[in-house]
Amino acid sequence: MLATEPRIGSRVQRLRRAKRVSQADLAVALGISASYLNLIEHNRRRITVPLLMKLAGYFGIEPGELVENDESRLVGDLMELFSDDVFSENALTNQDIRDLAASNPSVGRAVVRLYDQYKTLRETSRRQGVVEDEGGYHPATDAVSDFIQENANYFPTLEAAAERIRHDIDFASDSFEYGLKTYLFNVFGLNWRTASLPGGIARRYDAAAHELITAEVLPPESALFAVAHQLGLLAASRQIDELIEAGNLAADAPVLTRNALASYFAAALVMPYEPFFRACQETRYDIERIQRRFRTSFEQVCHRMTTLQRPGMSGIPLHLVRTDIAGNISKRFSLSGIHISRHSGACPRWNVYAAFLHPERINVQISQMPEGQRYFCIARSITKGGHRHSAPRRHLSIGLGCHIGYAQQMVYSDGMNLNDPSQAVPIGVGCRICPRLDCEQRAQPPTDHRFTLNETDMAEAFYASARRGLS
Repeated sequence: MLATEPRIGSRVQRLRRAKRVSQADLAVALGISASYLNLIEHNRRRITVPLLMKLAGYFGIEPGELVENDESRLVGDLMELFSDDVFSENALTNQDIRDLAASNPSVGRAVVRLYDQYKTLRETSRRQGVVEDEGGYHPATDAVSDFIQENANYFPTLEAAAERIRHDIDFASDSFEYGLKTYLFNVFGLNWRTASLPGGIARRYDAAAHELITAEVLPPESALFAVAHQLGLLAASRQIDELIEAGNLAADAPVLTRNALASYFAAALVMPYEPFFRACQETRYDIERIQRRFRTSFEQVCHRMTTLQRPGMSGIPLHLVRTDIAGNISKRFSLSGIHISRHSGACPRWNVYAAFLHPERINVQISQMPEGQRYFCIARSITKGGHRHSAPRRHLSIGLGCHIGYAQQMVYSDGMNLNDPSQAVPIGVGCRICPRLDCEQRAQPPTDHRFTLNETDMAEAFYASARRGLS
């Protein structure tokens, strides 16, 4: 039997550790020696198709999910950080970076974490007037994103807890809101009410007074989600603590991770897995129809769509990104294979930015990365806040998408010729590592070329006009 090409060692190792299984025990279950398994986990042996099937069955996932490892994402992160000027004298090639990610992904991830810390220290120095820097980054937020990515944004224990509690809520009343109020009172002795709260506070939990208060200015779907989030902190605290402990998170990442996992629970409670999965299948991922069915927001539905990874009942492998009008990416997750910038803004050609030009409308794009991979992407701008007179508003854009091979499963692809190359919009990860030298929207020269100014010819785009001077 021929061996499969993908190197999945790091993925096997993480799955094994997540189940708290020793190498010896897993080797026995697979019918191989522990030393052979150790070689597989360190990508020193290729894995045969029969063994791949055994591994997928043991971990309860599809074989394709096991093969789709995170090596390409690690390569993208490493290319991005090595594009920093601090490495300009090292003359690293793209092949050097790919070799590192393939041969020793653990070292590669350690380098990424170290760089995250470096960026934070550099920003601290900038604020103290020591150095200049282009932007601030917090390693805790990146650690949370990595934690969610490593778990494929699917947490079975939280799904089970949410399903159990949702059953009790539905048993109490036909109305989810009234059933939720009843559950909070019967189980936790909490009275949930709506009232005026000081500016900026959406929810207040007063354990001493046995009260849970949501701000009267919140939209109904936001108020309901806020209550479900608090319930997650109360009813699923054990599951959340176990996940955080298993994640081995450093610094203050556990605080942010707790908030993210409580939000995951809230989504699972408000949009139960099986009904939500069926709704996605029936409507072909029509976000607005699903919004009305579950009485949720556009962003809540998009987030929930990325969590459909249950074995035997999995949805489309999606990516999700959220950015503001300044290009700051505040949320990123990718199962589609597309690489989303870790420390800088994404490509201005990507429709997640064009969506700001058409508020409240869904913008559709076939996006093609430099290596040729195409993705089907939708994006829509949303507005948050502004619930009071003169209150500030936040303008954000939500991007959701999949590999082009899954595009026909989404209603937004209707009427499009997905096989027409002219329909694809060339995009990149970021200007510093993008090889498209003739891009009229390039904001910076690529780091793997030496930039020299051409003083005789001047084009509309500065860096594009100087491309002949790149070497």
